[in-house]
Amino acid sequence: MFETFVCTLAMMSFVALIGPLARAVGMATWQAGAAMTVGGIAWVWFSRIWGHKSDRRGRRRVLLQGLGGFVLSHAALCAFIVAALEWLPPVWLVFAGVLLLRAISGGYYAAVPATAGALVADHFTPEKRAGALAMLGAASAAGMVAGPGFAGFLAGYSLALPLYVTSVLPALALLMLWRFLPRQEVRHDTEGAVAPRPLSLGDRRLRRPLAVSLVAMGCVTIAQVAVGFFALDRLELSAAAAAKVSGIALVSVGAALIVAQSLVPKLHWPPERFIRIGAVVAALGFLIVVFAYSALVLCIGYCVAAAGLGWLFPAVSARAANAVRGHEQGSAAGAIGTAHGVGMIIGPLIGTLAYDYDPGAPYALMAVLMVLVAVWPARRHVPVATEASPLPAPVGPLPASRSNEASVGYEQQLMMTESVSAAAIDKPPGA
Repeated sequence: MFETFVCTLAMMSFVALIGPLARAVGMATWQAGAAMTVGGIAWVWFSRIWGHKSDRRGRRRVLLQGLGGFVLSHAALCAFIVAALEWLPPVWLVFAGVLLLRAISGGYYAAVPATAGALVADHFTPEKRAGALAMLGAASAAGMVAGPGFAGFLAGYSLALPLYVTSVLPALALLMLWRFLPRQEVRHDTEGAVAPRPLSLGDRRLRRPLAVSLVAMGCVTIAQVAVGFFALDRLELSAAAAAKVSGIALVSVGAALIVAQSLVPKLHWPPERFIRIGAVVAALGFLIVVFAYSALVLCIGYCVAAAGLGWLFPAVSARAANAVRGHEQGSAAGAIGTAHGVGMIIGPLIGTLAYDYDPGAPYALMAVLMVLVAVWPARRHVPVATEASPLPAPVGPLPASRSNEASVGYEQQLMMTESVSAAAIDKPPGA
């Protein structure tokens, strides 16, 4: 989970710094927004490609390739911005460089959640997948909470200092993965297929998980964008006070996510129950915000909504993994990543359009969407991974007497180290 934490921290630190950095180098607000958006578009485009590649070439190889590319591209992005702060080149050159490097880093980072999600599915039984994904989600939420504060603290000394530090952290994650990620791959019965085809986004087995993932991530981004405006207009706070309340609300979201996702392994519920209860809890949280006229009620509503989403995200990923075969896990995880990326792109647009009608309208919309998720009937199915064996044995010539021991050992090794990390939930960057 160390890798998930530091990679999320690095990503969220950059998000927190983009405003001051844009002002320092002379970029317009829309240019800073475009630089952030292009990373999400690259994530959407490459998630399924990386996931399918991991099905064909192996999880370790693809995960290290993707994270290695992210390390290099993110370091290049940080170095370019530091150079721009020092030499102040033309704004068009700064914009073009940030746009290109952000797109490259987003494309490489897409490999991490897609491949790591498939890695969890390889080594954990269907009953344990939601818990494993939730623990990674808690690590991601911790990174989301620590990232902005960490960057802000370092920026008090120099705008370049957090860029130097956060460019090193992903490299440490890469070293951890290279050292602890098992070299043996899990063998899957592909029924003679040498290179399984990537799953279609219209695959009937994934329609509900993809739709729920898109709606949930859309709600996350709507809540992120709307909170500042809500504090200004509904609570009638000054700009400085609104910024403070927004920060407190988002930090409370991270704390609620950590607590909620830490409970998932202890509750032993099936994914479908987590989805339905999580959606109901999230709807309740958004309804609280609809009627909020104080900062305290606003923060309570955000905490409740985040707790529900903290149960929903890992359960949806586990549901998708349980619906497909072993050699399709990478494609399924990549498809979930694509749905998350689309939600991140369209969520702010829908949320701001609804906000123009009334400050409470985005939250009422999100509550309705969560209720629809809760009442959406699910198709009954038997988890595919349990049809042959509860935990696939690793590839390699093992004596029959040690096969079960090896399977259990792999599961324990993955739980004790951080080898299945790097945002396997497709975690949300916040709620």
